[in-house]
Amino acid sequence: MSWIIGRAEATSDPLGARLKVMAKLRRLAELDDPESLVVPILVDAILMAESYRGARHQITFLAELTRKVDGLIRELNILEKTEEMAAAS
Repeated sequence: MSWIIGRAEATSDPLGARLKVMAKLRRLAELDDPESLVVPILVDAILMAESYRGARHQITFLAELTRKVDGLIRELNILEKTEEMAAAS
């Protein structure tokens, strides 16, 4: 499964993009400490949603949210690659 979800796919096929995300997130339970990765992302996502409510300004912590999401994806990809390598040997 390809993880890359581009802006075009997310806007043209939001259901398909969501299904890709859900397939990836099902593996969270296999990580050592999934809460330490997920909770900060949820906090930032809530703050982002709240700051957009009625505002037309730049979200200052969007870069931090992106960094946390990248970290989560990196951990899930490592888990996936490790499993693939184990299956190949």
